[in-house]
Amino acid sequence: MMAPTAQQVDCPPVPRPVQPDTARRIEELGRIILAYSEVTERLQKSHDQLTQTVVSLSNELGEKNRQLERSNRLAALGEMAAGLAHEIRNPLGGIQLYASMLRKDLAGREDSLSIVRKISDGVKRVEALVGQVLQFSREIAVNLRDTDLAEIVSQSVELAQCRFTDRGVTCDVAGPVSLPVKADALMLGQAIVNLLSNAAEACEAGATVRLEYGAPADGEARQFRIAVRDEGSGIPANILDRIFNPFFTTKDEGTGLGLSIVHRIVEAHDGTITAANDPAGGARFEIRV
Repeated sequence: MMAPTAQQVDCPPVPRPVQPDTARRIEELGRIILAYSEVTERLQKSHDQLTQTVVSLSNELGEKNRQLERSNRLAALGEMAAGLAHEIRNPLGGIQLYASMLRKDLAGREDSLSIVRKISDGVKRVEALVGQVLQFSREIAVNLRDTDLAEIVSQSVELAQCRFTDRGVTCDVAGPVSLPVKADALMLGQAIVNLLSNAAEACEAGATVRLEYGAPADGEARQFRIAVRDEGSGIPANILDRIFNPFFTTKDEGTGLGLSIVHRIVEAHDGTITAANDPAGGARFEIRV
């Protein structure tokens, strides 16, 4: 057998050396691709952050619109209620006057006097309602001063203690020993007492009302937040958006003005109040100022 000649031997092609210019261009292209990838990643992160911000702002705008609508509705109802209250108050004075005159004429006639007393008691209840209506309809001007929220909460719990005792309910308070704020201590205290009283009435004997307060977190408020939660049956979903309306109440007795006045006090502090059913059970009211 004849040995293969040099022309017949299969030799691998000899790689051509990479020119310096080509190597430099490849390196530059790699850097460009890497930089482009980094820019793309940053743009994607910025897009995701902007999307989250837009969603958050949309939700916040929706909530602000609902609050504005509720405030406008309350203002219109307040004006109407004030007009009715003035119209009712005038004849009430006459009824009370005639009842007092009748009481004198019926001196010694106990059966008839008991009827007159019922008339007078009814007039007094209506006058009290008219007074609450006028209080609701008046513009609330807060007197903002440096005060301690911890002291306001402590005094409010003490004022509501009789309601807790009557219902057999305890109150658990959690918050800092001291929290300097700028607020109207009297009005803010009135709002807290009202929320505590409502929470006590929503509970059965042996339940606990929980009040938490403290400095805001994550920009949710400017100065402070207060949350009151009861262990009652919660707020029916079909009335959740109406509980701050004046004259709306689910109680057999009551004017339905308590939460409306609380809403106006919080609003006068440039704050917000929300109501919801707590996942752990019961209703939760939260004030943010």
